[in-house]
Amino acid sequence: MSLERISAEQALASLADYATVIDARSEGEYAEDHLPGAVNWPSLNDEERKIVGTRYKQINQFEAKKLGASLVAKNIAVHIQREVLDKPREWQPLVYCWRGGKRSGSLALILDQIGFRVTLVEGGYKAFRAALVADLPQLAARHRYKVVCGPTGTGKTRLLHALAQRGAQVLDLEALANHRSSVLGLIPGVVQPSQKAFDSLIWAALRSFDPARPVYIESESKKVGNVAVPEGLIAAMRASTCLRLNLPEDERVALLLEDYDFFVKDIAFFCERLEALTEARGKEVVQDWQARARSGDLASVVRELLVLHYDPVYLQSMRRNFAQYESAQVLAPRDHSLAAMDALAQTLLAT
Repeated sequence: MSLERISAEQALASLADYATVIDARSEGEYAEDHLPGAVNWPSLNDEERKIVGTRYKQINQFEAKKLGASLVAKNIAVHIQREVLDKPREWQPLVYCWRGGKRSGSLALILDQIGFRVTLVEGGYKAFRAALVADLPQLAARHRYKVVCGPTGTGKTRLLHALAQRGAQVLDLEALANHRSSVLGLIPGVVQPSQKAFDSLIWAALRSFDPARPVYIESESKKVGNVAVPEGLIAAMRASTCLRLNLPEDERVALLLEDYDFFVKDIAFFCERLEALTEARGKEVVQDWQARARSGDLASVVRELLVLHYDPVYLQSMRRNFAQYESAQVLAPRDHSLAAMDALAQTLLAT
């Protein structure tokens, strides 16, 4: 037998060594979070877990185990037929489940009996999560950040994308969070990850970076929509070198109308989102914005949102939270276009 067991800490350090990382939990557990790069081979799916759990509570443990075993055996057979028949003898999977190891252990035993070298994570996902949370602050502190600052609409995300395309190390928190980090930052039809999954995505990205090279990141607040940036990363960002991106007001309005085109196409949705600003700006102001948006004058509403709401709040937050903001290098692209951001990225990386 070649079945091995490793700790969650060892798994963190060696994920890339395995041909496949297999999550044997249900699809719902997997969707909430999973080890980076893991595939889902449920030993029991969500509905089956409910059925077995009900039998456990209403009858007894023995009857629940019999039913569970039959369902697990059936599901593992499907996984073997679908995923394993073409695998060479050298294929080495890493397998885990929630904590106790029964679901992953059943799958691992079958794979081991076939002749594969199989590794199990001791303590399963629960141990992995604890190890990742402990590792994140140290991992965040290992890197040197260049924080791209600038009021809303100055093209921070466009610059990050341009930098990434030119080979720079970029941690795009808004992309990982599926949110544009403001009251109006919700992206229609796109679901945000769970907090656990967001943490895992950040951990995986930081782990992939070279500590000898800077990491470019946007000056986010503590929360990006419904998920929070890990404390260790926020602390490192706020102590880091800042780059201040400037654009004229007209360019900023034009950029926002392009990047938030879903609001331009769905004015009713835009007006609905504006309701969230009623407490901060007052009912009369918000109703005026809604009326102008419905009449087609979206540009003037965007301009006032910048001047009256976003800019003052942003400036106050930056001065309070980012130690090097006042001494930031000023960046002035020629306009808001993608070409201008690419030229700026090229200049930045050449210096």
